[in-house]
Amino acid sequence: MTVTNVKWVVLAASLALAGCNDTLTSVANKAEHPLPDKLVKKMKAQGMTTRSPILMRIFKEENTLEIWKQKPNGRYEIVTNYGICKWSGKLGPKYKEGDRQAPEGYYSIRKHQMNPNSSYYLSFNMGFPNRFDRAHGRTGSNLMVHGACSSAGCYSMTDEQVLEIFGFARDAFKGGQEAFQVQAFPFRLTPENMARYRDHASFDFWNQIKEGYDHFEITKRPPKVDVCEKRYVFNQTATDGGKFRATAACPEMSQPQSLKFAYAAYQKDYQEKFDAAVAKFEREETREKEQEVAKIAAEARAQERAILAEKRSENVKQTLAPVASLFSRQQTANTQNSNALSANLYKNNTAPAQQTAQPAVPTPSTQIAANEPSVPVPTLVADEATTAAETNANPRWKFWKRKANNAQ
Repeated sequence: MTVTNVKWVVLAASLALAGCNDTLTSVANKAEHPLPDKLVKKMKAQGMTTRSPILMRIFKEENTLEIWKQKPNGRYEIVTNYGICKWSGKLGPKYKEGDRQAPEGYYSIRKHQMNPNSSYYLSFNMGFPNRFDRAHGRTGSNLMVHGACSSAGCYSMTDEQVLEIFGFARDAFKGGQEAFQVQAFPFRLTPENMARYRDHASFDFWNQIKEGYDHFEITKRPPKVDVCEKRYVFNQTATDGGKFRATAACPEMSQPQSLKFAYAAYQKDYQEKFDAAVAKFEREETREKEQEVAKIAAEARAQERAILAEKRSENVKQTLAPVASLFSRQQTANTQNSNALSANLYKNNTAPAQQTAQPAVPTPSTQIAANEPSVPVPTLVADEATTAAETNANPRWKFWKRKANNAQ
């Protein structure tokens, strides 16, 4: 291999390695890298600034991380979304250190959780375990949203994506936001999806965090999140000086009446759609089960027919066995007779040759005949020979037939 070829191979390997690590080396100060102009223009068009407060929503099944920013009216609007490069584990919350599960729930991110010097390009710590997780004895640490597209319990993005995500958070902190909320869900908590996963082990947990999901869908504002009695409570205010303690009984609480009414109407519509979706899935499951039962029954019938066919074949063989045996014996006898006949024919055909080859042995009679005088043998003269030939040509029955014809 030439030196030039070696250089090309090394360059190709370096590019491939860089692609695996997904590292942006062209950004000099990645922690302060400004957001792209197209995003800045989009925010301005919606009445936002780069320093407006933010909120992030994560959906595992859809592999999506959304960035929402606050508008002047206090409601939030989605600005952009990113495809999650990798998240580890399966649908459901994280339970313990080492289970490689990505967290689900509500997490608050403060400035000190941002890491501009991350080994994974840029990152921020999600703050797992939160109060709810600790109340349930869940363990784990260093659960991040980071770059490098490599996950062991984190939400991993590409370096280019996390450069923008980090920039959104950085600018929001510069604008005075003390903490932004990350809502991590297994999927969009729609009636259809909840009906589809109604038998999942995490359904009760998902149904609990769905209340905060619903409040955001109604108000387009991050819900106020507290924990008491080891469960999430949303947009509640403790009354009479009560406090929310994760493992203690919930205090007396109140909620804005407008939210109560809106949530009740939302839940009524949700429940109707959920019930319809459940009925639909049950019909589909029933149909699938019926098809499976029919398939099993058809396979059983086919197997039964195969067994009966095999038995009939065996019976036919047993019935024809004597005939086959007799035919076999007859065929054997015919073969033996044929072999014997061939042997005799061979013997007869070779015997004259053997007799011719043997010299004549004189006997007493031949010796006597040889000593006796020869006896003359009469021969036919020409006339007698002619008469004999005519006699052979005209047998006597033909002569009598001619005589009879002359008499008539």
